[in-house]
Amino acid sequence: MKTRTRNFKKTTRAENFWPSFTDIMTTVALILYVIMLLTYIQNIVTGKNLDYARRSLEETQVKLDEKSLEIMNAEKMLKLLETDIELTQAEVEEGRIQLTFLSEEIESQKQIIQSKETELENKEILISITMQQLEEQKQIIAMNNAELGKLRAKLQDIALLRVGVLDKVKDSIEQKLGESNYEGKPLVTIGNNANIIINESLVFDFAKSEIKSEGYPLLLQLSLAFEELLDDENVRKYVDAIVIEGHTDSIGDADSNRKLSAERAYNVVNKLMEFNRSLENKYSSYFAASGYSKFRPIASNETAEGRQQNRRIEISVVIKDSNIQNIITDYLSDTNKLLDN
Repeated sequence: MKTRTRNFKKTTRAENFWPSFTDIMTTVALILYVIMLLTYIQNIVTGKNLDYARRSLEETQVKLDEKSLEIMNAEKMLKLLETDIELTQAEVEEGRIQLTFLSEEIESQKQIIQSKETELENKEILISITMQQLEEQKQIIAMNNAELGKLRAKLQDIALLRVGVLDKVKDSIEQKLGESNYEGKPLVTIGNNANIIINESLVFDFAKSEIKSEGYPLLLQLSLAFEELLDDENVRKYVDAIVIEGHTDSIGDADSNRKLSAERAYNVVNKLMEFNRSLENKYSSYFAASGYSKFRPIASNETAEGRQQNRRIEISVVIKDSNIQNIITDYLSDTNKLLDN
């Protein structure tokens, strides 16, 4: 069986060789035709696709160019934005620095304000204390003013006492002798300095120091009036001295006038004591004589009338400094007590 089969196969291959080759060639030709047809079709299709692709590529290139331009513009915008961002960052940094500086400045101002507030509080406290002290000072001043008023009143009483003494002397003379002599000249006057003024012509001749007899009654009455006043303890305790002053006009040299004024004052004092020995015995220590020559005029020496007024005897009552000092000491003592309280 195996032999038969192998023989059969060999016979079949020999018989079918050419038809098979023909079929193969036909098939190959057909395949080539198909391939060529496909290639042709493919070329046609490829050509169309290529044109389409080229057009698409051109359109894509245009779009790409547009996108590139947009990208370039975007890059420019981005650079501008980056520049703006850098500027903004610089401004932000500068703002941050300024803010830091401003914060420090605000903190410094806060500290200054707090210091000022503390200082103001201290000043308010100081003002309050000062106002209290001022009020206390006002009260002290008010009390001092009251005490000062009392002091002024006491000093005024002393000043009035001095004037009162001389007024009493003047009144005593006028009651006994009248207000003027036979020539109509006043016997005594009270000057602006509150001194008694005796006109020279009533007691002395011109340029003479001897007392005229016409002046005796006036000097006698003066001696009696002074004794009566000094007998009063309330008056005498304040009197330090009764000064008889001699004054001349400007005629003549200073030495002569000084000598003349001193001699006139001295002679008046002596005559007062001579006319009233009781006054001399009791109160001579109160009297003094002084010559002022031409150096204390009460009127102009350029006229005869003025020179006549300057030739005079003045009587001044000097109040004891100790009495005034005691009044002031009492005032200061009272004031110190007020201050201590």
